[in-house]
Amino acid sequence: MEQPEQRAEGAGPFTTRLTWHRPGGETVVWESRPARRRGSMAVHGPEGTVTTSPTADATTLDRLRRLNALASAAFFAGGALFALGAAVAQLGSGDATESASIYFVGGLLFNAGGYTSLLQVLNAPRHSPGGGAFRAAGWRWWGYEPMRLDWLSTFVLFVGTLVFGVNLLDSFLQGLTAEQTNRLIWAPDMIGCLLFLISGHLAFAEICHRPWPCLRSRSLGWWIVAVNQFGSGLFMISALAAYTRPTTGSLINTGIANWGTLLGALCFTIGGALQAFERP
Repeated sequence: MEQPEQRAEGAGPFTTRLTWHRPGGETVVWESRPARRRGSMAVHGPEGTVTTSPTADATTLDRLRRLNALASAAFFAGGALFALGAAVAQLGSGDATESASIYFVGGLLFNAGGYTSLLQVLNAPRHSPGGGAFRAAGWRWWGYEPMRLDWLSTFVLFVGTLVFGVNLLDSFLQGLTAEQTNRLIWAPDMIGCLLFLISGHLAFAEICHRPWPCLRSRSLGWWIVAVNQFGSGLFMISALAAYTRPTTGSLINTGIANWGTLLGALCFTIGGALQAFERP
């Protein structure tokens, strides 16, 4: 039996797109993100027609919908709480504990969103040779797959949310010196922001099938990654402005720190809302 011709593409050692040319003239295209988010592949007919339809079973598609809904809700609510915490810090009573408490709850939701995103990768259907129906494995709570770009991106994101959790817990500490504040609160904040940016860059590489970002304005997945990456950049600006000067004990710029957090959080809220539509 004649085997279909196959072409692999991706960023570096990672395969993010596979193309099969079937003997009958059809071309089947598997892409990493649409496959794990929507459970679908694109089929190009011999006459140029293009169809995109689910190729996984109903149980797997239902799994994808539920995981996507959980991740979307977690990032939407977490971003909204971060924005509220920043607004309270900038415009509220000035009670640091109040804004820290709001941030902490938002951080827990980001933890949930990051872990659910990892579960989406671990439990996504896998393609079969020749572009046939997806194969769904049994449910997994954890897995180690560093040679999958989607796993690497979501794992870095999840670790970033955990590091942010350290920053948010330490923010409840009272009576810290400027050096202690920078070590216990500012440093984890910077590391978390850096991990978010790395995760976003890897997500762009998954969508673009190359190591550097591209423009795909018609792709919902691209817009989700772009909005979240912009939010991560604003978080980084906020973290830089939140460095405590050892000589004076004051932040470099409190306004930039609060407004950067607020606007960055709103980006994640928008990204969470958009993600609700990236489903089977």
